[in-house]
Amino acid sequence: MRRLLPAAALLALPAALGAQAAGHGSHAAPGAPAAQQQHDPKTTDVRTFPRPQGWQVRFDRADAADSALAFADMAPGWHITTGPSAILFDSTRTATGSFQVESELFLFPGQRNEGFGVFVGGRDLAGAGQQYTYFLLRKDGRFTVKRRDGAAATELVPWTAHAAIRAHDRAEGTEKYLLGVQAAADSVHFSVDGTRVTSLPRAAVAPDGVVGLRVNHALNLHVTSLEVKTP
Repeated sequence: MRRLLPAAALLALPAALGAQAAGHGSHAAPGAPAAQQQHDPKTTDVRTFPRPQGWQVRFDRADAADSALAFADMAPGWHITTGPSAILFDSTRTATGSFQVESELFLFPGQRNEGFGVFVGGRDLAGAGQQYTYFLLRKDGRFTVKRRDGAAATELVPWTAHAAIRAHDRAEGTEKYLLGVQAAADSVHFSVDGTRVTSLPRAAVAPDGVVGLRVNHALNLHVTSLEVKTP
């Protein structure tokens, strides 16, 4: 099935991300993303927008059609609407040693309570031996940390509620989340909006490698940043 972003959503996107809305639950990014207005709001199929140069996509399902994903350059950042679950990455975006990964994401309303977030430690991402550790949130205010090795996914932290994660149960508006992964000498810390939600041994996370995004089934997101910071 074709995944389309309604024209109304395209028209509202700059305002949703760039203007501070009144009332609880609507969170804005700093500065209006005026560059988004360069896209024709009458074009409702986001798949017609340019794919980010240098980025690759790997679906969980080998038989998933590339057309099931809308992944577009839409400054600041990228707009993503998914069919099947996938990872999205630029293989030149890597982190090793002591580092911090930060990503600002805006979740649009939707029916699916699926995970979205970042991964670290990516290796052999196009091969059968793919490896990475991913840190995801859900709209119900829960998070998880999982490890992917080939076809297997191991749960390092089960889906867990945390007060730092705002639930998004509204029919309109976006919710902003700032995800952080800080790799230290012996441990890796995971945070949401500056609040640490869990820590794991570095050996369990294996954080050195490619950094990217993971978005599960049928979600609508705008990602304004994915940064790697080193001391």
